[in-house]
Amino acid sequence: MEIRPILSALLRNRAGAILVALQIAITLAIVVNAVFLTQQRVTKIGRPTGLDDQNIFSFWMTTYEKDYDFLGMVREDMALIRQMPGVVDATPIFQVPLSGSGNSSLFYSLPEKKGENSPANIYPTDEHGVKSLGVTLSAGAPFDANAIEYRKEQSQDYPPTAIVSQGLAKALFKDQPALGKTIYDDQSHPLRIVGVIQHMHGSWVGWDKVDRTILIPRVGPGPSTQYLIRTPPGDLDRVMTAVDTALRKRDPNRVVGEMHKMSDMKRSSYAGDSLMAVTLSTVTGLVLVFSALGIFGLATFNVNNRTRQIGTRRAVGARRRDIVRYFMVENWLVTTAGVVVGCGLALSAGFWLSNQYQMPRLDLYYLVGGVIGLWAVGQFAAWQPSLRAAKVSPAMATRNV
Repeated sequence: MEIRPILSALLRNRAGAILVALQIAITLAIVVNAVFLTQQRVTKIGRPTGLDDQNIFSFWMTTYEKDYDFLGMVREDMALIRQMPGVVDATPIFQVPLSGSGNSSLFYSLPEKKGENSPANIYPTDEHGVKSLGVTLSAGAPFDANAIEYRKEQSQDYPPTAIVSQGLAKALFKDQPALGKTIYDDQSHPLRIVGVIQHMHGSWVGWDKVDRTILIPRVGPGPSTQYLIRTPPGDLDRVMTAVDTALRKRDPNRVVGEMHKMSDMKRSSYAGDSLMAVTLSTVTGLVLVFSALGIFGLATFNVNNRTRQIGTRRAVGARRRDIVRYFMVENWLVTTAGVVVGCGLALSAGFWLSNQYQMPRLDLYYLVGGVIGLWAVGQFAAWQPSLRAAKVSPAMATRNV
């Protein structure tokens, strides 16, 4: 089939073809970048946290009585909780990972604020912290019980030992083994690394340093702390109820806060990313539908306007498949013109988003997929009008003559 007659027909009715081509170009630019952004969000939401986040819950424990034995309360509560059926382990911890609430500080590889440095989320806990969080140590061991400092007064300095995540260790020591090395806080106090966590996310999932965390062996001084409890899979709800009942019964003279599942905290922390993924997916679907309707409308318009021309071609021997092929090729040319322009728009939009929001550059695989997808959508949308054109009778050539 020669392309020239098809191009001549399009040029005679170019307004509709140009509008549809522009619609396809804009659709390609939107869809490719929207799918890329959606994939980025979905990947972010699904990345491993290093924690047993589906089987952990936490809550605040607060005392208000004057001269209350806060540290004694913590010890007795932990002893009670750890022996309860269905409790893997429990620990006092001031802040909880993935909660959106936490503390951070700068740490250095050398004293006097020299060498490599990096901020990290700080989690004061006891010797049960590693097991309670469900993290895996790639080197070293959990804190020794004798290393835990039970403090009655507030102090800015840290205990002399620490367990760090691999993310923090790599930031401070590059590819050198971190176990046994000493790091320094912003007051140049030394902390010796006794364990390295293979992977652990901190409190702020939107932070680009979320995998830089540090556990320190400290409990207190109160009057508040959080209890973090890990359970076997499938036993979380029952243990939550049992722990709440047992603690209120043991000592009613304190406040047992509302219990929160870590999975719910994680979902809440990623709520913005989830909303964006859903919104972009919806926009992508709507844009594709409207683009398909535009192509369908143009093809239908061309068929209705060329009924006598189609009838004449049928009368001089054109077969039905020739008519279908004619309109499919015509639509393919319009779609291709839009795709060519759309590639430039998509790359420009991707470049702008990358520079404006410090995002990765648009992967060309998405662009290739978008081009192929729009070609498929365009041909599918033109298929039914093309079949209707093929059904035009040769008698239409002589009608109204």
